[in-house]
Amino acid sequence: MRRCIELASKNVGYTYPNPLVGSVIVCDNKIIGEGSHEKYGESHAEVNAINSVKDKGLLKNSTLYVNLEPCNHYGKTPPCTEAIINNNIKKVVIGSQDPNKLVDGSGIEKLRSSGCDVSVGILDKECDELNKRFFTYHKLKRPFIILKWAESKDGFISPIKSINTLKKVNWISGEDAKKLSHKWRSEEHSILVGVQTIIDDDPILTTRFVEGRSPIRFVLDPNSRIPLDSRILSDNVKTTILSKKENKLIPNYTKAIEFDDINLIIKSIYEMNIQSIIIEGGTKTINHFLSNNLWDSIRVFKSDLKIGKGIKGPGVNLDEFTKINLQNDILYELNRMNI
Repeated sequence: MRRCIELASKNVGYTYPNPLVGSVIVCDNKIIGEGSHEKYGESHAEVNAINSVKDKGLLKNSTLYVNLEPCNHYGKTPPCTEAIINNNIKKVVIGSQDPNKLVDGSGIEKLRSSGCDVSVGILDKECDELNKRFFTYHKLKRPFIILKWAESKDGFISPIKSINTLKKVNWISGEDAKKLSHKWRSEEHSILVGVQTIIDDDPILTTRFVEGRSPIRFVLDPNSRIPLDSRILSDNVKTTILSKKENKLIPNYTKAIEFDDINLIIKSIYEMNIQSIIIEGGTKTINHFLSNNLWDSIRVFKSDLKIGKGIKGPGVNLDEFTKINLQNDILYELNRMNI
């Protein structure tokens, strides 16, 4: 099962909206096949594991391990339960039950009714952690939410902006922190900032410092203040501007939503089938999520740089956070399981 998790974790960021799944096939205590779901729309882990077995005659005496319940419905690909049954695999070991209403126990029941010996709950906590985004989306009906920012040693996220410094990013953290931030972006389904961040810094919110896909981008812009020459509107990564009404000047970008409550904003993003979102500021936007206790992970880079005067960071007590040293920065991180 640990090998299943290892295989699946290599594909973080590439399988949305599908979960992360790895599968291993064992015969006479030896691994004879393995595979993972590498990309949405392509073959699932169980099928790739079966296809990797050179001698298919061994399958009838083998055990298939998989970190998530095999699917039992037609989507982009046929059900994995059919592949298991058709190849006469008689023993299946499963980590987590799939919370997706299209599965949710039906795969287990199908295998058992077809004569398979099925075990469920092996390393279930580790398997749940692997698919925390997928589980949060299906169980809590919202995306998995990460709050992330960098702040100076004296607690500022940015100096005061002037006309001359608008659209210029003031880097607080070092190179290692930048690369790690972009790696995180590559792992999440989407990223969100407030419109003031766009006005002040003109970011593009991609993963240009690392290899990997860039997340779908959201901008909270209730009063349609986004500058029309913003780089986020000219890049080829998908961007959605969340406003109180459609902005006719930027067609195909704006989605009108309710702004009365941060939960309504998250509900709108959930309804767009977004499974995870990393919130990168600024302070006002992050504080909306903190005050509503709406988060699953908080990640803060604390620099040894002092600004002296500027925009204060979110007021969070870091005493209970884990600490990791990165060059001249310290990463503070706090995670919780809400599922």
